[in-house]
Amino acid sequence: MNLKKYWFLLYVVSLGAVGQELPPIQNFFPKDYLGENQNWSIAQSLNKLIYVANSAGLLEYNGASWKLHPSPNETIMRSVTVVDEKIYTGCYREFGFWLKNEVGILKYTSLSSTVEDQLLEDEEFWNIVSLNEFVIFQSLKRIYIYNTADDSIVTIDSETTITKIFLFDNTIYFHRSGRGIFKIEAGTDVLVFDDPAVKNDEVIQLFGNKNQPIVLTKHNGFFKKEEDSLVPDITFPNNTLKGLSLYDGIQLNDGSYLLGSISEGLFHINRSGDQTVKINQNNGLANNTVLSLFQDIDNAIWLGLDHGISHLNMQSPYAVFEDFNGQLGSVYASIIHEDNLYLGTNQGLFYKPNATNDNFSFVEGTQGQVWDFQLIDDTLFCGHHTGTFLINDAKATKVANVPGTWKIEKIESKDDLLLQGNYDGLYVLQKSNDTWKVRNKIDGFDNSSRYFEILGNNIFVNHEYNGVFKLSIDDNFTEVTAVEKDTLIKGANSGLAMYRGDLLYAFKKGVYKFDKKENRFLKDSLLSVLYDEKDYESGKLIVDKRGERLWVFTKSGISYLENVGLVNKLSVKTIPLTKEVRNGILGYENILKIDEDEDQYLIGKTSGYIIVNEDNLLSEKFNVYFSSLENNGKGKGENRILDGNIQGDFESSHNSFQFSFYIPQYSKFHVNQYQHRLNGRDIEWSEWSSNATVVYENLPSGDYTFELRGRSGSTPSTNVASYSFAIARPWYLSNFMIALYVLGTIAFSFFMHVNYRRYYKRQQRKLIEKNEQRLKLTRVENEKEIIKIKKEQLEKEYKSKSKELAASTMSIVKKNELLTKIKEDLTQLDMDAQDVKPIINTIDKSLSKNDDWEFFKEAFNNADRKFLKKLKKLHPNLSPNDIKLCAYLRLNLSSKEIAPLLNISIRSVEIKRYRLRKKMRLQHEENLVNYILGL
Repeated sequence: MNLKKYWFLLYVVSLGAVGQELPPIQNFFPKDYLGENQNWSIAQSLNKLIYVANSAGLLEYNGASWKLHPSPNETIMRSVTVVDEKIYTGCYREFGFWLKNEVGILKYTSLSSTVEDQLLEDEEFWNIVSLNEFVIFQSLKRIYIYNTADDSIVTIDSETTITKIFLFDNTIYFHRSGRGIFKIEAGTDVLVFDDPAVKNDEVIQLFGNKNQPIVLTKHNGFFKKEEDSLVPDITFPNNTLKGLSLYDGIQLNDGSYLLGSISEGLFHINRSGDQTVKINQNNGLANNTVLSLFQDIDNAIWLGLDHGISHLNMQSPYAVFEDFNGQLGSVYASIIHEDNLYLGTNQGLFYKPNATNDNFSFVEGTQGQVWDFQLIDDTLFCGHHTGTFLINDAKATKVANVPGTWKIEKIESKDDLLLQGNYDGLYVLQKSNDTWKVRNKIDGFDNSSRYFEILGNNIFVNHEYNGVFKLSIDDNFTEVTAVEKDTLIKGANSGLAMYRGDLLYAFKKGVYKFDKKENRFLKDSLLSVLYDEKDYESGKLIVDKRGERLWVFTKSGISYLENVGLVNKLSVKTIPLTKEVRNGILGYENILKIDEDEDQYLIGKTSGYIIVNEDNLLSEKFNVYFSSLENNGKGKGENRILDGNIQGDFESSHNSFQFSFYIPQYSKFHVNQYQHRLNGRDIEWSEWSSNATVVYENLPSGDYTFELRGRSGSTPSTNVASYSFAIARPWYLSNFMIALYVLGTIAFSFFMHVNYRRYYKRQQRKLIEKNEQRLKLTRVENEKEIIKIKKEQLEKEYKSKSKELAASTMSIVKKNELLTKIKEDLTQLDMDAQDVKPIINTIDKSLSKNDDWEFFKEAFNNADRKFLKKLKKLHPNLSPNDIKLCAYLRLNLSSKEIAPLLNISIRSVEIKRYRLRKKMRLQHEENLVNYILGL
C-alpha cells in the first residue's frame, strides 16, 4: 500500500491515544543551533536552505551546520519569509531583508528605517507574506505594504489588534480582534466576515478558496461558509479541538492538515477531517508548544517550538516505533503469523494484530529473553532463554525445558523430528500426539549452537570463538560420530546460513561458500561484494523466505541479494540505514517482510523498530554546495571569505584554506556524507565522511582544484562542486629571483671554479713543499741514522781501541813490573855480579827502550786521536814525558800503574804530576785527572 495511506490507516486513533509507528522525527535544541529557545517562524530559500526566526536572530540551516545571524537591533526576531533571493525578517521596531553578497555572507538592509518616524511605540512584526511585487509586514496595530518595484511603503492602521495576516486565494486577508476577517483591496481594508465565530475568537488560518473558505480558529476548531455566514464544519473533529489552544495551522500538499497547539503538541488531520494523529513530547516531539509550522520543498515538516525545532517527514519511506516507556525493550526477533505481528524482545514475547493501531500485548509466561521465531509447517516456535515455546492464538506453551534455545530447524529426512540449538549443544524434538517434546540430546557435542545448518548427513555449527564445527551424526540423530573443526575461519559476530542450497559463512573477511569437493569453505567473490572489511559490522546472514532475499547488515546500510529478471541472476541492493541510524543490536540484527504485496520491512532496534517501505525509497536529485570558502594567511587578521565563482589567485603567504559544504537534504535516516580531493596534490578521493569541513594548511605553490561530491544515504549528488585556485611562488622563487639565482649560481660557480683552481694550486704547492720537506726530513733522518750508525761504529771501534789500548797498556805495565821484579830479584841474589850484570843491563835496556811508548802512542791515537793534538795546542810547553803522563792520566791510571810505564818510582810519578799541574797552571782546587779527562 502507499505509505501515505499506510500512515493514515494505521493511526485511526482518538486524540487522547498515543500513536505507535510515526514518521522520523529529528529534534534540534538550542545547544545544536546556538540560539534561544523560541522559534517563531520558518521559511526556505530556493536552494533549500532553512531560515528560522529565533528569539536571538535569524537561524540558517543547510543540512550540515547551523549559523546564527543576530537580530539587527538585538531584539526578538518574530517573522521570516523568503522571496526570490531575499530573506525578509521582522522584529521589534525593525523590518527589512537579508541578501547574500558575492562571498555568501548575509548582509542586512533595513526597510523600516525609511519610515522610522512613523513606527508605533512598542511595535513588533509578527508575520510577513508576499504577493506579486509586494511584501506585507504585520504588527499588532498596523500593516506595512512594501512595493519592491519602487521601494515605497503604504500602511494600514487598526484600532484593534491584528492577530494574523494570511495569503489566501491570491489575496491578502487579516483578522482584527473583535471585528472579524478583512481583506486588502486597492490598498484599503474590506470586511469579509464578522460572524461571532471570528469576532470572539482568534483566527489561526484560512483554507480552501474564496468560494468555499474554511476558517480555523484558536479555541473552536473549523468553520465553513454557508450562504453568507460561518458555521462549524462538522467534517472536522471540532468537539475534540474545542478547549485546545491552537497557535498555527497549515494545509499540506496532499490536502491534509497540520495543527500546532500551545500545550498539546501537533495534530495531523486527513483531508476528509475524520482521522487524526497526535504527535507530542511523549512520542518524539521536542516540545508540546508549537509556535510555527512550515512544509518545505521536499514536503517535509518543520516545527518551530517553544523549546527547539523539530523536523518530520510525513511522506518518508520510514516509520518508527520508539519504545519511550521501555514496555517492549530491544527487539531480537519478529514474525507474522495468523495476522498477528509478534515481537521477541529481551523482556518477553509481545503481539498485536498486524497493520492495526492496537497496542502490543504481552504473551503470558514468556518473561525474559526471546532469541528466535521459526514457522515450521504452519506451527510457530519461539526460542527462549528458558526453553522452547509453541505459540498458538497468542498463547505460549512450553514444549522444551532446556535453557537457551537459539534456533529450531526442520530435519528434511525426518518429518517427525526437529533439531534445535541450545546453550549446551544440539537437541532433537519429536512430534507425538500432535505435540512436540524433547526426545534426546545429541551426545558428543556440548558447544553453544546458536548458528547451525544441516547439509546432507552433516550438521555444521558456527562458534564465533572456536570456528566452524562439522559434525557427523548417526542416522538416528542420537550421537556425534566424528567432529571436524575449521579454525581458519572464525570471528566475532560471524554468521552461518543456507541460501539457495549453498552453505554460507560470513565474517569480516567476506562471505565463504562450502565446497563439497574441497571439503572446506572458499571465499565467494560475488557474495563478498555485500560488504568490505572496512564496512563490516556483523556477519549475521538473514534468509528471507518470503522475499527470497539474503540480508547482511553493514556499517553503511542494509544490503541484500535477490534474483532479477528471468535469467536467475543475483543483484545486490542497499537500504541506506547506517548502523548509527538503525540503532540495532550488534550480532542480533533482524528484519522481517510484513506486507505480501509491497516491499515493506520491519527492522528491530534497541528500543522498538523501524518500518521501511522500499517501494518509496525514491532517489531524489540533489546538489552539493559550498557554504563557505576561507583563505587563511599567516598573520593575524588575514583570513578572508572567497567568492566560489571566481578563480582565486593567492600570494604564497596565503596558502591555507578551509572549505565548508553541505547537502540540503534533511532526512533523519539518510546520512549526508562527502568525498573530496585536491587536484594538484591528491590523486584518489577521500573516504566518505559526514564531516562537512576540510582544512588544507601550508600548501606549496601551484595550481589546484578542490573537488567535492556528496551522497545522501546511498544516493549520489548530481553534481561535483569545484573551486580552482592558484598559489603564487614566494618572492624568493619569482622569475626575477630565479634569473638572479641562475646568474648568481653561474657567477658563484665561476668564482668557486677560480678559487678552487687557486686553492688546488696552493694545495699542490703545499703538497710539493710538504713532500720536499718530507724528503729533506727523510734525508736528515737518514743522515742522522747514518751518523748514528757511524757513531755507533766509532763507539764500537773506540771501545775496541780502548780495550786494545787498555790491554796494551796493562801488558806494558805487567811486562815492566815483571822486568823490574826480575831485576830486583837478581840484585838480591847472592851471585857473581859479573854473571848477573849482563842480565840486569838487558832488563834496564828493555825498560828504557822507547818501543813500548811508540806502541802505546799508536794505540792511544787510534782510540783518542784528537786528545794529543788538543793537548799540544792548549799546552805547547809540555815535554814528551809530560805528554806521556797526560796520556796515562787520560786512561785514568793511578800513580802506581804509571810508575812502571815510566820506569820510575811512585814518588817520582807524584812529583811529575805536581810539576804537570804547574805547567798547566791548574788551580789548587782543580783535579788534574778530571781536567785531562775533560779535554
